[in-house]
Amino acid sequence: MRQPRVVVVGSANMDLVATAPALPRPGETMLGTDFVMVPGGKGANQAIAATRSGAECVFLGAIGSDSFGVTLRGRITAAGVDTSHLRVTYGGSGVALVMVNAEGENAILVTPGANASMTALTEPELAVIRDADVLVAQLEIPIETVTEAAVAAQAAGTRVVLNAAPAVPLPPQLWAAVDLLVVNENEAQAYTGRGREDPQALLELVPRAVLTLGGQGAWYGDRDGTAVHVPAVPVDTVDSTAAGDAFTGALAVAWGEGRDLVDAVRWAAAAGAACVRRLGASVSLPGRPEIDELYVPAP
Repeated sequence: MRQPRVVVVGSANMDLVATAPALPRPGETMLGTDFVMVPGGKGANQAIAATRSGAECVFLGAIGSDSFGVTLRGRITAAGVDTSHLRVTYGGSGVALVMVNAEGENAILVTPGANASMTALTEPELAVIRDADVLVAQLEIPIETVTEAAVAAQAAGTRVVLNAAPAVPLPPQLWAAVDLLVVNENEAQAYTGRGREDPQALLELVPRAVLTLGGQGAWYGDRDGTAVHVPAVPVDTVDSTAAGDAFTGALAVAWGEGRDLVDAVRWAAAAGAACVRRLGASVSLPGRPEIDELYVPAP
């Protein structure tokens, strides 16, 4: 199976993760049980996930000139991701404050820092995108940059996978460039007003879509008439923070390898399940052997 070339354009954050029996309510102070500081951000997470899933992956993003930026670059590079195009911006790196309860549910507040400076792609960055098999993007960097990357990829024949999170209004040029959309229930509701009750509504926006459903698996549909529910792989959940990133990274790799998309979604579901078994974002992203161990092919 050929190793796909995947380019991820997106955010890099330092995740400050605290665990507690329950998530605090507004105005409430609660004693936590544990704390870890790990690299994260949807872009960096998905780049690491794609690399560990088997891709040759380049990450296009921005880090700050602070100590968090030094750590982010070191950890992302150590994971095998090509960071030769990673920008350094004077000032602070992006930071995510993550709270996780005993059931593995989380609440996250992100301050963008250097990610907000990720504007106007350079010619070397655009060349990397044009040379890729798959471009993966999210929405934690300026929308104009995501749109520029997607349009360039489409013109070059590079497949575009958009994890449209967090949900924000998107320009028509970006929707027109998306080959495969990945959203969760809240995001689907924001974009279509119909959410999980009518996932087919996503196909009014893009030709192919995946709706992730947490512990209930995922739905995949396309304009050729395919509509399939892929069940979740049962595991004990510790932290669901990066499950969607593990899913998206693995999905891009499987599609880049030439797998049928329904099978790719099944393999990505195994990646998401493997991820939730550990605390933290980037440190919990699974390698290919772990994914293969949990992968359940179609009956």
